[in-house]
Amino acid sequence: MSSTVGEHATPSTPTESVSERFLSAATGMAAPLLRVGDLEGMSSYYTNALAFTELEERTIGREVHRVLGRGATPLLRLVHTPDLPGVDRTQAGLYHNAFLFDDAAGLAKTVYRAAQDSRSRFAGSADHFVSEAFYFTDPEGNGIELYTDRPRAQWQRARGQIIMGTEYLDPTHYLESHLTQSVLDDDAVRPGTVGHVHLQVGDLRTARAFYVDALGFEVTMDEYPGSLFASAGGYHHHVAMNTWHSSGAGPRAASLGLAELAVAVPTREDLDALIARYRVHGIPFADAGNAVTAADPWGTPVTVSLAGNDCLNDLPLGELLE
Repeated sequence: MSSTVGEHATPSTPTESVSERFLSAATGMAAPLLRVGDLEGMSSYYTNALAFTELEERTIGREVHRVLGRGATPLLRLVHTPDLPGVDRTQAGLYHNAFLFDDAAGLAKTVYRAAQDSRSRFAGSADHFVSEAFYFTDPEGNGIELYTDRPRAQWQRARGQIIMGTEYLDPTHYLESHLTQSVLDDDAVRPGTVGHVHLQVGDLRTARAFYVDALGFEVTMDEYPGSLFASAGGYHHHVAMNTWHSSGAGPRAASLGLAELAVAVPTREDLDALIARYRVHGIPFADAGNAVTAADPWGTPVTVSLAGNDCLNDLPLGELLE
Protein backbone atom coordinates (compact mmCIF):
# COMPACT_ATOMS: atom_id res chain seq x y z
CA MET A 1 0.00 0.00 0.00
CA SER A 2 1.42 3.38 -0.93
CA SER A 3 1.79 6.15 1.59
CA THR A 4 1.91 9.86 0.98
CA VAL A 5 3.08 12.34 3.58
CA GLY A 6 2.08 15.91 4.34
CA GLU A 7 1.68 18.30 1.43
CA HIS A 8 2.26 15.53 -1.11
CA ALA A 9 -1.28 14.29 -0.39
CA THR A 10 -3.78 16.35 -2.38
CA PRO A 11 -7.37 15.96 -1.17
CA SER A 12 -10.39 16.23 -3.36
CA THR A 13 -12.96 18.90 -2.51
CA PRO A 14 -15.15 17.66 0.37
CA THR A 15 -18.79 17.16 -0.52
CA GLU A 16 -21.44 19.35 1.08
CA SER A 17 -22.47 16.46 3.33
CA VAL A 18 -19.02 16.27 4.91
CA SER A 19 -18.30 18.76 7.67
CA GLU A 20 -15.19 20.86 7.33
CA ARG A 21 -14.94 21.13 11.12
CA PHE A 22 -16.13 17.83 12.59
CA LEU A 23 -15.93 14.11 12.02
CA SER A 24 -18.95 12.42 10.47
CA ALA A 25 -21.79 11.45 12.77
CA ALA A 26 -21.20 7.89 11.52
CA THR A 27 -17.65 7.87 12.94
CA GLY A 28 -16.75 5.05 15.31
CA MET A 29 -13.71 3.58 16.98
CA ALA A 30 -11.73 0.74 15.42
CA ALA A 31 -9.47 -1.81 17.08
CA PRO A 32 -6.62 -0.09 18.96
CA LEU A 33 -3.09 -1.43 18.67
CA LEU A 34 -1.05 -2.46 21.72
CA ARG A 35 2.66 -3.16 21.83
CA VAL A 36 3.07 -6.31 23.93
CA GLY A 37 6.08 -8.06 25.37
CA ASP A 38 4.50 -11.53 25.44
CA LEU A 39 2.37 -12.04 22.35
CA GLU A 40 1.23 -15.55 23.24
CA GLY A 41 0.56 -14.69 26.88
CA MET A 42 -1.44 -11.59 26.03
CA SER A 43 -3.38 -13.40 23.31
CA SER A 44 -4.17 -16.15 25.80
CA TYR A 45 -5.38 -13.62 28.35
CA TYR A 46 -7.79 -11.81 26.03
CA THR A 47 -8.99 -15.14 24.61
CA ASN A 48 -9.70 -16.64 28.02
CA ALA A 49 -10.79 -13.56 29.99
CA LEU A 50 -12.78 -11.69 27.32
CA ALA A 51 -13.72 -14.50 24.90
CA PHE A 52 -11.78 -12.94 22.03
CA THR A 53 -10.60 -15.14 19.16
CA GLU A 54 -7.70 -14.74 16.75
CA LEU A 55 -8.96 -13.27 13.48
CA GLU A 56 -5.74 -12.60 11.60
CA GLU A 57 -1.97 -12.62 11.91
CA ARG A 58 0.55 -11.02 9.62
CA THR A 59 4.14 -9.88 9.61
CA ILE A 60 4.63 -6.22 8.73
CA GLY A 61 8.30 -5.43 8.30
CA ARG A 62 9.93 -7.09 11.30
CA GLU A 63 6.80 -6.87 13.43
CA VAL A 64 4.34 -9.69 14.09
CA HIS A 65 0.78 -8.31 14.28
CA ARG A 66 -2.22 -10.26 15.58
CA VAL A 67 -5.86 -9.20 15.36
CA LEU A 68 -8.28 -10.38 18.07
CA GLY A 69 -12.03 -9.93 18.21
CA ARG A 70 -15.47 -11.42 18.66
CA GLY A 71 -17.23 -12.98 15.72
CA ALA A 72 -15.97 -11.09 12.69
CA THR A 73 -15.47 -7.83 14.59
CA PRO A 74 -11.85 -6.83 15.33
CA LEU A 75 -11.56 -5.44 18.86
CA LEU A 76 -7.83 -5.37 19.57
CA ARG A 77 -4.59 -5.57 17.61
CA LEU A 78 -1.35 -6.73 19.20
CA VAL A 79 2.18 -6.19 17.90
CA HIS A 80 5.02 -8.20 19.42
CA THR A 81 7.80 -5.89 20.65
CA PRO A 82 9.47 -7.83 23.48
CA ASP A 83 12.51 -5.60 24.01
CA LEU A 84 10.65 -2.45 25.10
CA PRO A 85 10.21 -1.27 28.71
CA GLY A 86 6.88 -1.87 30.42
CA VAL A 87 3.86 0.41 30.68
CA ASP A 88 4.45 3.56 32.77
CA ARG A 89 1.13 4.79 34.14
CA THR A 90 2.56 8.27 34.86
CA GLN A 91 3.30 8.96 31.20
CA ALA A 92 1.05 9.89 28.31
CA GLY A 93 -0.60 6.93 26.63
CA LEU A 94 -3.44 4.57 27.42
CA TYR A 95 -5.74 4.91 30.41
CA HIS A 96 -8.02 2.14 29.15
CA ASN A 97 -9.55 0.53 26.09
CA ALA A 98 -13.32 0.34 26.49
CA PHE A 99 -15.33 -2.52 25.02
CA LEU A 100 -19.06 -1.92 24.64
CA PHE A 101 -21.70 -4.64 24.95
CA ASP A 102 -25.24 -4.61 23.60
CA ASP A 103 -26.96 -5.54 26.83
CA ALA A 104 -26.51 -6.19 30.54
CA ALA A 105 -26.44 -9.96 30.07
CA GLY A 106 -23.53 -9.76 27.63
CA LEU A 107 -21.65 -7.42 29.95
CA ALA A 108 -22.31 -9.52 33.05
CA LYS A 109 -21.17 -12.72 31.38
CA THR A 110 -17.90 -11.12 30.24
CA VAL A 111 -17.25 -9.49 33.63
CA TYR A 112 -17.80 -12.86 35.32
CA ARG A 113 -15.45 -14.54 32.87
CA ALA A 114 -12.76 -11.87 33.30
CA ALA A 115 -12.98 -12.07 37.08
CA GLN A 116 -12.36 -15.82 36.96
CA ASP A 117 -9.02 -15.40 35.16
CA SER A 118 -6.30 -15.18 37.80
CA ARG A 119 -4.30 -12.82 35.56
CA SER A 120 -7.02 -10.17 35.72
CA ARG A 121 -6.71 -7.33 38.19
CA PHE A 122 -10.13 -5.96 39.06
CA ALA A 123 -9.95 -2.15 39.27
CA GLY A 124 -13.53 -1.26 40.20
CA SER A 125 -17.00 -0.61 38.84
CA ALA A 126 -19.07 2.52 38.38
CA ASP A 127 -22.38 3.99 37.28
CA HIS A 128 -21.48 6.87 34.95
CA PHE A 129 -25.12 7.98 34.40
CA VAL A 130 -24.83 7.28 30.65
CA SER A 131 -23.34 3.82 31.16
CA GLU A 132 -22.48 1.08 33.64
CA ALA A 133 -18.87 -0.05 33.65
CA PHE A 134 -16.40 -2.53 35.12
CA TYR A 135 -12.64 -2.05 35.07
CA PHE A 136 -9.73 -4.49 34.87
CA THR A 137 -6.01 -4.31 34.17
CA ASP A 138 -4.43 -6.84 31.81
CA PRO A 139 -1.18 -8.72 32.62
CA GLU A 140 1.04 -6.03 31.05
CA GLY A 141 -0.63 -3.09 32.79
CA ASN A 142 -3.10 -1.91 30.14
CA GLY A 143 -6.45 -0.68 31.41
CA ILE A 144 -9.69 -2.32 30.25
CA GLU A 145 -13.25 -1.06 30.60
CA LEU A 146 -16.21 -3.37 29.96
CA TYR A 147 -19.48 -1.46 29.75
CA THR A 148 -22.99 -1.11 28.43
CA ASP A 149 -24.83 2.09 27.60
CA ARG A 150 -28.07 3.35 28.97
CA PRO A 151 -30.57 4.38 26.25
CA ARG A 152 -29.73 7.82 24.83
CA ALA A 153 -33.16 9.09 25.86
CA GLN A 154 -32.07 8.69 29.49
CA TRP A 155 -28.87 10.75 29.12
CA GLN A 156 -29.09 14.08 30.89
CA ARG A 157 -27.83 17.27 29.24
CA ALA A 158 -27.10 20.68 30.72
CA ARG A 159 -24.96 23.68 29.79
CA GLY A 160 -24.28 22.11 26.40
CA GLN A 161 -22.78 19.04 28.05
CA ILE A 162 -23.74 15.38 28.35
CA ILE A 163 -23.78 14.85 32.09
CA MET A 164 -21.44 12.09 33.22
CA GLY A 165 -20.28 11.27 36.71
CA THR A 166 -19.12 8.40 38.88
CA GLU A 167 -21.27 6.60 41.42
CA TYR A 168 -20.69 3.24 43.05
CA LEU A 169 -21.98 0.22 41.18
CA ASP A 170 -22.19 -2.92 43.31
CA PRO A 171 -20.57 -5.67 41.20
CA THR A 172 -22.11 -8.52 43.18
CA HIS A 173 -25.62 -7.12 42.86
CA TYR A 174 -25.10 -6.44 39.15
CA LEU A 175 -24.02 -10.01 38.45
CA GLU A 176 -26.80 -11.46 40.58
CA SER A 177 -29.33 -9.35 38.67
CA HIS A 178 -28.14 -10.07 35.14
CA LEU A 179 -26.15 -13.31 35.13
CA THR A 180 -28.95 -15.83 34.93
CA GLN A 181 -28.39 -19.55 34.53
CA SER A 182 -29.66 -19.36 30.95
CA VAL A 183 -27.02 -16.74 30.17
CA LEU A 184 -24.31 -18.91 31.72
CA ASP A 185 -25.51 -21.97 29.82
CA ASP A 186 -25.60 -20.14 26.48
CA ASP A 187 -22.41 -21.03 24.60
CA ALA A 188 -22.85 -18.23 22.07
CA VAL A 189 -20.32 -15.43 22.41
CA ARG A 190 -22.23 -12.18 22.63
CA PRO A 191 -20.88 -9.45 20.34
CA GLY A 192 -19.01 -6.35 21.41
CA THR A 193 -17.47 -3.27 19.85
CA VAL A 194 -14.75 -0.76 20.68
CA GLY A 195 -16.88 1.88 22.38
CA HIS A 196 -14.19 4.39 23.26
CA VAL A 197 -10.54 4.82 24.18
CA HIS A 198 -9.49 6.81 27.23
CA LEU A 199 -6.06 8.44 27.10
CA GLN A 200 -3.59 9.85 29.57
CA VAL A 201 -2.19 13.19 28.36
CA GLY A 202 0.18 15.86 29.59
CA ASP A 203 -2.31 18.73 29.49
CA LEU A 204 -5.89 19.18 28.36
CA ARG A 205 -5.48 22.36 26.32
CA THR A 206 -2.96 20.68 24.03
CA ALA A 207 -5.11 17.55 23.83
CA ARG A 208 -8.14 19.62 22.89
CA ALA A 209 -6.23 21.42 20.14
CA PHE A 210 -5.38 18.09 18.52
CA TYR A 211 -8.36 15.81 19.19
CA VAL A 212 -11.10 18.43 18.86
CA ASP A 213 -9.82 21.32 16.72
CA ALA A 214 -7.74 19.26 14.28
CA LEU A 215 -9.01 15.67 14.41
CA GLY A 216 -12.61 16.85 14.56
CA PHE A 217 -14.29 15.31 17.59
CA GLU A 218 -16.82 17.49 19.42
CA VAL A 219 -16.55 18.18 23.16
CA THR A 220 -19.28 16.48 25.17
CA MET A 221 -18.02 17.10 28.72
CA ASP A 222 -15.26 19.37 30.01
CA GLU A 223 -16.51 19.97 33.55
CA TYR A 224 -15.21 16.75 35.16
CA PRO A 225 -11.96 17.71 36.95
CA GLY A 226 -8.78 16.91 35.06
CA SER A 227 -10.50 15.41 32.05
CA LEU A 228 -12.05 16.06 28.65
CA PHE A 229 -14.60 13.91 26.80
CA ALA A 230 -15.34 14.15 23.07
CA SER A 231 -17.25 12.27 20.40
CA ALA A 232 -18.82 12.26 16.97
CA GLY A 233 -22.54 12.08 16.31
CA GLY A 234 -23.68 12.96 19.81
CA TYR A 235 -22.28 9.87 21.55
CA HIS A 236 -21.22 10.46 25.17
CA HIS A 237 -17.57 9.92 24.19
CA HIS A 238 -15.42 8.13 21.65
CA VAL A 239 -12.26 9.53 23.20
CA ALA A 240 -11.48 10.79 26.66
CA MET A 241 -8.34 12.46 27.94
CA ASN A 242 -7.19 12.95 31.51
CA THR A 243 -4.21 14.28 33.45
CA TRP A 244 -5.01 12.45 36.71
CA HIS A 245 -1.64 10.61 36.77
CA SER A 246 0.18 12.22 33.82
CA SER A 247 -0.02 15.99 34.27
CA GLY A 248 2.97 17.64 32.61
CA ALA A 249 4.02 14.48 30.76
CA GLY A 250 6.07 15.12 27.65
CA PRO A 251 6.47 13.08 24.46
CA ARG A 252 6.28 9.34 25.01
CA ALA A 253 9.38 7.19 25.03
CA ALA A 254 9.10 3.87 23.22
CA SER A 255 7.43 1.38 25.56
CA LEU A 256 4.83 -1.33 25.75
CA GLY A 257 1.22 -0.19 25.74
CA LEU A 258 -0.78 1.84 23.27
CA ALA A 259 0.87 1.91 19.85
CA GLU A 260 -1.93 3.34 17.74
CA LEU A 261 -5.38 4.83 18.25
CA ALA A 262 -7.81 3.84 15.48
CA VAL A 263 -10.87 5.74 14.26
CA ALA A 264 -13.22 4.69 11.41
CA VAL A 265 -15.10 7.07 9.08
CA PRO A 266 -17.53 6.24 6.25
CA THR A 267 -16.09 7.94 3.17
CA ARG A 268 -12.91 9.16 1.48
CA GLU A 269 -14.42 12.65 1.60
CA ASP A 270 -14.20 12.45 5.39
CA LEU A 271 -10.49 11.72 5.09
CA ASP A 272 -10.06 14.64 2.71
CA ALA A 273 -11.77 16.97 5.17
CA LEU A 274 -9.47 15.66 7.92
CA ILE A 275 -6.42 16.34 5.78
CA ALA A 276 -7.63 19.90 5.23
CA ARG A 277 -7.90 20.39 9.01
CA TYR A 278 -4.44 18.94 9.57
CA ARG A 279 -3.01 21.36 7.03
CA VAL A 280 -4.67 24.33 8.70
CA HIS A 281 -3.14 23.29 12.02
CA GLY A 282 0.27 22.43 10.55
CA ILE A 283 0.11 18.78 11.57
CA PRO A 284 2.20 16.33 9.49
CA PHE A 285 0.28 13.30 8.26
CA ALA A 286 0.60 10.18 6.13
CA ASP A 287 -2.11 9.39 3.56
CA ALA A 288 -2.30 5.73 2.53
CA GLY A 289 -5.43 6.14 0.43
CA ASN A 290 -7.82 4.35 2.77
CA ALA A 291 -6.31 5.73 5.97
CA VAL A 292 -4.69 8.93 7.25
CA THR A 293 -2.24 8.84 10.15
CA ALA A 294 -0.87 11.65 12.31
CA ALA A 295 0.88 11.66 15.66
CA ASP A 296 -0.79 13.30 18.63
CA PRO A 297 1.23 15.82 20.69
CA TRP A 298 2.70 12.99 22.80
CA GLY A 299 3.76 10.86 19.85
CA THR A 300 0.91 8.34 19.70
CA PRO A 301 -0.10 7.60 16.09
CA VAL A 302 -3.79 8.22 15.40
CA THR A 303 -5.08 6.50 12.27
CA VAL A 304 -8.42 7.48 10.75
CA SER A 305 -9.46 4.87 8.20
CA LEU A 306 -12.40 3.93 6.03
CA ALA A 307 -14.82 1.71 7.94
CA GLY A 308 -14.12 -1.97 7.36
CA ASN A 309 -10.38 -1.46 6.89
CA ASP A 310 -9.48 -3.84 9.71
CA CYS A 311 -5.70 -3.73 9.28
CA LEU A 312 -5.24 -0.01 9.21
CA ASN A 313 -1.93 0.18 7.41
CA ASP A 314 0.67 -2.09 5.90
CA LEU A 315 3.68 -0.14 7.11
CA PRO A 316 5.70 -0.71 10.28
CA LEU A 317 4.67 1.97 12.78
CA GLY A 318 8.10 3.51 12.78
CA GLU A 319 7.83 4.30 9.06
CA LEU A 320 4.38 5.90 9.11
CA LEU A 321 5.44 9.47 9.70
CA GLU A 322 8.94 9.51 8.30
